Amino acid sequence: MFKDFKLVAGRPVYIQVKDYLKNLIVKGALQDNQKLPSTRELATLLKVSRNSVISAYAGLEDDGFAYTVQGQGSYAVSTSPGSEAASSWNIDWKSRMNGHARLAEELDIMKRGIRAEKGTISFTSIAPDESLFDLDNVKRAFLDRMSVEGNILLNYGYAKGYKPLIEYLQQYMEHKGVNMKGKDILITNGFTEGFNLVLSALSRKNGKVICENPTHQTAIKNLKLHGFGITGIPMERDGIHLGQLEKALSEDTYDCAYFVPSYHNPTGIVMSPEKRQGLMKLMNQYGVPVIEDGFNEELRYSGSHVAPLIATAGGGNSVVYLGSFSKVLFPGLRIGWILADQELIYYLESIKRAQNIHTSTLDQSILYQYLYNGNLEKYLKRARSEYKRKYELTLQCCKEYVPFTTLSGDGGLHLFVTFAQGFNVRVLLEACREQGVIFTAGDIFFTDGGGQHTMRLGFSRVSDEDIRKGIACIGRVARQLMG
Repeated sequence: MFKDFKLVAGRPVYIQVKDYLKNLIVKGALQDNQKLPSTRELATLLKVSRNSVISAYAGLEDDGFAYTVQGQGSYAVSTSPGSEAASSWNIDWKSRMNGHARLAEELDIMKRGIRAEKGTISFTSIAPDESLFDLDNVKRAFLDRMSVEGNILLNYGYAKGYKPLIEYLQQYMEHKGVNMKGKDILITNGFTEGFNLVLSALSRKNGKVICENPTHQTAIKNLKLHGFGITGIPMERDGIHLGQLEKALSEDTYDCAYFVPSYHNPTGIVMSPEKRQGLMKLMNQYGVPVIEDGFNEELRYSGSHVAPLIATAGGGNSVVYLGSFSKVLFPGLRIGWILADQELIYYLESIKRAQNIHTSTLDQSILYQYLYNGNLEKYLKRARSEYKRKYELTLQCCKEYVPFTTLSGDGGLHLFVTFAQGFNVRVLLEACREQGVIFTAGDIFFTDGGGQHTMRLGFSRVSDEDIRKGIACIGRVARQLMG
């Protein structure tokens, strides 16, 4: 005993000794009321200082795993249940899962996706490039905010969100052309929580949602988990097909619509201003509320700013806007927001409070201070420049190597490739994986089971050399499969 103890650098020695002894007690290697070695003896056995052992014994006693008898030493306190019947009873949890849990597992593509082996060139991610993260200014924002109100930030916050951040975002959205009269903001843990909050609040009179086809896979998953039927409308080069949208609206009734007008996931298309106007006209005509996903709006590489749908709606309250800086700044902070009518936010605040009390106040405050310090525009300028360069390289390589039918992507962090009908991208993916290249098969983004001839290429975290090598491999294998 005591021969398997190994010190780990960077952690207090006495805590390592305490945790080691605690583990021995929990496993039964040290029995209830068994005398522990003297502090001097254990220090010799573990090759640590006696003071470290003394502190470890004191910590064990504080945690209820040891007790001391004056003049006799320290003794172990067992935590085992003592009853064979209690310790051996097992539940078959799989059989107790409800339909919601089973559907969530079924739709969880992360569990079934291809894992990138070491050295694999992966085009599956559309997360930001970590090498661009503005670490020094994030540290400064943290220290600035903690020095102002550190005690408050470490306590409970408000379900609606951190007030300075809400006020900043209100101005931020005004600068996008949004009429803020009668509207309010609720801070969320990224896009996904915001989407779920809205869906959980909406009544399901018809149980149907209309959206673009293809669309954001996370949105598809959560719509299905909330019990909505999904009608997908095909895309054109400048956004959703308005003629087919009007036809669908005239033939059925929908509880809401979900659209990604800017740098659409997965196609990368930016909906034209004219189409945005036509879209909102149809939504108003048929009385369908819109959930707008503000995905990647900031990552435009050329052309003028295009106003979000909620700005197009003017003083109306029919659009619920879901915003997030996750793909633009730092996904680890998990900060998003819902901008909507005050009445809706009033109810969503109560739902959020019931679900998770509030979004991390510390995270919100760091983001606020980072934005307040004027770092966003400087960071965006650098990020746009780098991502634009990678975008143009990826575009050039696709045109040079890949036998595509259509190629879309006006900016953002990905391109969408469509091959001829009948071509199976899953077969291409498997063949490429064997050569060390993976990407995202496009069928997961389609609402109707289609898209077997499509794929998404995320380039944000891929080096220039790997972009060239990876796309050349995809093109070569695709041509071989085509014969």
